[in-house]
Parts: sequence; structure tokens; C-alpha cells
Amino acid sequence: MKKLVTLWKRPSYDGKRFIYYLIYIDEHGKRRQKSLGHADTRKAERHRAQFERELRMGVVEPKSMRLSEFIKDSLDRTRTQVRSSTLCQARIAMEHFIRVIGNIDIQLVKHAHGERFAQACLDSGNAPATAGKKLRHLKRVFQLGVDRGQLDENPLRRIKPPRTPKKKIRVLTKNECSRLLRAARDNLARQLAMKNRLYQPIQWELLIRTVLCTGLRRGELLNTTWKDIDFETKTIDVAPKTDTPETWEWHIKDTDRRTLGLTDDLVDSFAQLETQQPEGYPYVFIQVGRYDHIQARRGRGNWTVQDGVNPTNNFERGFTGILARACIENVTFHDLRRTCITNWFANGLAEYEVMRLAGHACFSTTHAFYLAVREDLIDRGRAASTKVMAAISVANLLQHPLNVAT
Repeated sequence: MKKLVTLWKRPSYDGKRFIYYLIYIDEHGKRRQKSLGHADTRKAERHRAQFERELRMGVVEPKSMRLSEFIKDSLDRTRTQVRSSTLCQARIAMEHFIRVIGNIDIQLVKHAHGERFAQACLDSGNAPATAGKKLRHLKRVFQLGVDRGQLDENPLRRIKPPRTPKKKIRVLTKNECSRLLRAARDNLARQLAMKNRLYQPIQWELLIRTVLCTGLRRGELLNTTWKDIDFETKTIDVAPKTDTPETWEWHIKDTDRRTLGLTDDLVDSFAQLETQQPEGYPYVFIQVGRYDHIQARRGRGNWTVQDGVNPTNNFERGFTGILARACIENVTFHDLRRTCITNWFANGLAEYEVMRLAGHACFSTTHAFYLAVREDLIDRGRAASTKVMAAISVANLLQHPLNVAT
């Protein structure tokens, strides 16, 4: 039987002795501690056993509920603590889990159910990475149930995600970056020539230059306001937004607020764009017409936090058109961020510095998904191997001369 109360021995505040504490979960699922005021091991164990009996006399066994009720309860408890996109993915994962094993009681979920779900994801056509992502969301939901006292243990804690081959990181070359910027400039000129004077297209060239300089995510760029740009210090601040009459609620991924430097050319371009922007439009990259449309939707209550993650229209289609004009294939907008981060690393920035500038919680994320092997690194490796192999050949020749027939 699982213990409801455990002992914890910790130093006193003066550091001269130890004190035992009772650790337990109360009726609301919160972790509590109770000081015993002494360090007598036998006495502490008697207190623990007594308190254990008292809890068991009035304890309520973990509540039974169906998986559908469990996920609803979990989402309601965490809706203000995590991103709406994360909540949506957790809900989708649980719905798939229910389709596979049925809407059973949470107390009946076993390790075997997780194995069956992982295989069902693969059988249904999900990529191994997608199946692994669904499993991570499910594990997190069940672990929260354990933390709240709804479950004694996480039934999926030992489920391993399907193995996924490491993908090649797509990084644009200098030539591709130049072609992309030229195509974006030509696209802007063409759109301005075709539309009336009041038409304001997306500033694709400035967007691309900014992400190549700062590594900002698309949502971070599109939710940048003029207040985030400091023209004096030549910096751009990645900051969350609150729900005000002028701005909509938006949260940074991993809640990592940070400041990045801008080049002189970028500062000049932002200053020029600001002079063209009408008063009352706080966002840098949201067109005037699109902002008016969003404000109308907000006025009708038809706007959510999730809508603020990607507040533009036809972003992918516009970027795909620019890629086609530049004759560049197999590139996403996020690859521009990968290009910037890889260039930082290639130009001497330390691992921790790159991680902080990129806004990652740990360097493993930076390394796994963003740092590509640059061509210059490949060339240096080839040159080093050539030098070593030449030395090996010379040494071998001196030690074992060739027998040349006379």
C-alpha cells in the first residue's frame, strides 16, 4: 500500500542540527509539510505512522472519473497557466487516446494502454515525431493528475516515444538569402504598382531581414509593436502583450522575454516605415487594413488568444510566392530563424549566448533543432582530414619504401 505520509530530514536554519518533517498530500491535492521539531528517528517514525492512520481514517480514495471528464478537469485547472495551443494539443491527444482504448476510468489506465496508443498513432499514419509529441502531452496530463492526488502514479511514465531519425536542418546560404531579399523587394514593388495608393502589403523584405538578424519567431515578429523598438539603443524587445483597446493578448513561447540588437540598416528601415505608418496603429508588421479588421472582430468578441499567435492572413501563401520568385525550394519561414541561430554559433557566439538570444529554455533544444553543420565547417573538416591522411601516407612510405623494379 502506498504511503500517504513520508519523512523528510532537513537542516535547521542555524545549520547546527536536523529536523524531521512530515510530507503529505492534503484533501485538495496540495503538497504539505509539517515540522516535528526534533531529529529523533524512532520518534519521527512513530509520528509518521500515527499521522498516516489519522489520514487513512478520513482519507478519500482517488476520485474515479472517465478520461473525458479527466481531461476537461485538467484543462479547466490549467487554462490560465499554459498557452492555449498547448491546451489544444493536449485535448487532441486525449481524444485520440480515448478513441484507441475507450473512455475508461482513469484508475484503470495501464502501461499497456500507452503502448497500444503509441502503435495506433503510427498505424493511423502519424509520423514517429507526432506520436511522440502526443505521448508527451498525455504524460504531462497524467502527471498533473498525480500531483493533484487524483492518481497514485502516472501509468504512462515509462512509455518510450517511437524513435525518430534526426532531420537535416535546412539553413539558407548567403546566396539564397540575397536572392530571397531581392525577390521580396521585387514583390513589394510589383504589388504597389498593381494596387491603389491606399493598399499596404506585408513588408516582406523587412520581415526577412529582421528574422535573419534577430532569429525572432513568426509570432514574435507579427506581435512586435513600435514600443518594442528602441531606436536610441538599436534594440528590439520581445515582450508579452496584454489585452488593451489597442493590443490583443499574446504570450511569448516559454515566457522568455528578451532583448536583441538591430543593425544600423534595420534601424534606418524601421524609422522610415514608422514615418509612413498612420497614427493609432501600434503593430509594426500588421497592415492597416488587417488591423482594422482585427479590431472589428475584437469588438464583436470574435477574437481569441490563439488568433493572436498568427494575426495575419495568407502568410504562408505570400512567403511561398517569394520563395518561388527566388527559385528556392524546401524552405519554411522558420528556417530563416534556424539560419540566424546557426550563423550566431558559426561566428563565435558561445552555446549559452546562442541559447539566450534564441529564447530557448535549454541548449539541447538549440542544438537538436537549429544548429546545422555549415559548409565552412565541412571544408575545415575536409582540410584537416587531408592533412592527416597525407602525413599518414608519408610516414607509411618512409617506413615501408615501395619496391620499384630496376
